[in-house]
Amino acid sequence: MTDIVLKQIGTVRNIVLTPQDDQWGEVVSTIEIDEDMFDPQSLLGIEEFSHLEVIYFMHQVAENAVPKGARHPRNLNHLPKVGIFAQRPKARPNRLGLSRCQLLHRDGLILNVKGLDAINGSPVLDVKPYFPEFAPRGDVYQPEWTHEVLKNYF
Repeated sequence: MTDIVLKQIGTVRNIVLTPQDDQWGEVVSTIEIDEDMFDPQSLLGIEEFSHLEVIYFMHQVAENAVPKGARHPRNLNHLPKVGIFAQRPKARPNRLGLSRCQLLHRDGLILNVKGLDAINGSPVLDVKPYFPEFAPRGDVYQPEWTHEVLKNYF
């Protein structure tokens, strides 16, 4: 395997201090892009997009908390046991978060967003504009249990 080195390009700032499972829809955050790495030109044109995709590091998840096999989503025993790659818990194998959020506006190297499910201080690894053409093609389906788990997420 190849060694992979990722660099933090920015930081999430908001009022959410600890990991939470729900109520992300109204959370307003800023993404502060590192001024030592980038200048405001790196974000030129981003305000023409309504939504962004943000990849971040879930820094408060302990490495030893990551399940290696199957478990009940959110530890709800009435839900089916499924593998870590068949669900989206905070405890991911590389503790990477991927979130699609609404871009409210940009001020220099600061992006103001809504609905980003990252806590305060989360290191940002990448920001991409959302293109509908990259959305899934064809019918999208998922198990019924996921609707219960996500009913209050946003």
